[in-house]
Amino acid sequence: MTFKELKLHEDVLQGLDAMGFEKPTPIQEESIPVILDDKDIIAVAQTGTGKTAAFLLPVLHKISEQKIQEGQINTLVISPTRELAVQIDQQLEGLGYFTIATSMPVYGGGDGDGFAREKRALQDGAHIIVGTPGKLISHLNLGYAKIDNLKHLILDEADRMLDMGFYDDIMKIINQLPKDRQTIMFSATMPPKIRKLAKDILTDPQEVSIAISKPAEKVVQAAFLAYDGQKIELVKYLLRDNDVPSLIIFASTKIKVKQLTRELQSQGLNANMISSDLEQAERLTILNEFKSKKLQILVATDVISRGIDIDNIDMVINFDVPNDPEDYIHRIGRTARASSEGEAVTFINNDDQYKFGRIEELIEKEIRKVKLPSELGEGPEYNPKRRGGSGGGRRPYNRKKGGGGNRRR
Repeated sequence: MTFKELKLHEDVLQGLDAMGFEKPTPIQEESIPVILDDKDIIAVAQTGTGKTAAFLLPVLHKISEQKIQEGQINTLVISPTRELAVQIDQQLEGLGYFTIATSMPVYGGGDGDGFAREKRALQDGAHIIVGTPGKLISHLNLGYAKIDNLKHLILDEADRMLDMGFYDDIMKIINQLPKDRQTIMFSATMPPKIRKLAKDILTDPQEVSIAISKPAEKVVQAAFLAYDGQKIELVKYLLRDNDVPSLIIFASTKIKVKQLTRELQSQGLNANMISSDLEQAERLTILNEFKSKKLQILVATDVISRGIDIDNIDMVINFDVPNDPEDYIHRIGRTARASSEGEAVTFINNDDQYKFGRIEELIEKEIRKVKLPSELGEGPEYNPKRRGGSGGGRRPYNRKKGGGGNRRR
């Protein structure tokens, strides 16, 4: 099937052609007709499947087909993070370049001028507003947003928003919107809390589900059994030749991100971090440097494991095992894209072994366990049936054998 067969408006097709897109992905092929038919929908699809275009293209089609003028907000897209809001808006600019559609991203962390621009867009009724829950509530509570004729509400990464504690914020927003609207929900997973949210806010929805894909075949996956006190030295060991042009390291907490970044920088490595503590301008600068290969190593929390479109990553290191097995796929999905090759390495302490076992069950593959370098000492034994809480993950780094793990090589 081609996009033309989906009977999208000529202006939308022109944008797709300019971007080099000819055929829809499976999630686009299944979702676009449902959305064009004005039905509520809950779609389950991973990052990297083309889900953003799956909900933007039919909305752009309707705006173009109906020649909707500015003055009222037509579509509200809610996303969990500022980065994802910016990315959606950037895709919107490309896909909607030849249409009459206008848009504005609305997210926290900006300055007074940014707030004023957002206010004007909400007052004047830009066609599509893309925003994060907290910032949207700030504007809606002030009463000037032109939402009386809103036609589409889109929740992107709905599961991530609930994981981040945004349920109440989402409901506050929804309670201010017209009830006569189309509601579109996209989620990477379908846990019970998502089904409950869908039941609360969707009307007779159609469900579209694209099976969770396994990691790309060209991702070389490996794991080290390592105590927490050995992990930083293990990162340094893996980077001893400094021959990884582009690397993302995912850690579970902001404290670990800061500590690891300082250690890498002290080794003279080109590393920087990104977390929710940074101002938006700083985060965008760091991401742009990483995308343009000016920055070699990006250390991050899961704030960017989903929703950030960064291609050609050579290596991903999971400093900690993610809590959700599907997040493992999202994390390592940053590498081996577009037929390229890549590596994904995970550090497993005692407390994370059960979680890693669940990952292996999900991907239906036993991941190769690599022996620690001798200078780092012995790591824990692997037992995926062991649940966390043993305390074994906090053994200090063994500095015997001359402390060889501390040397820059």
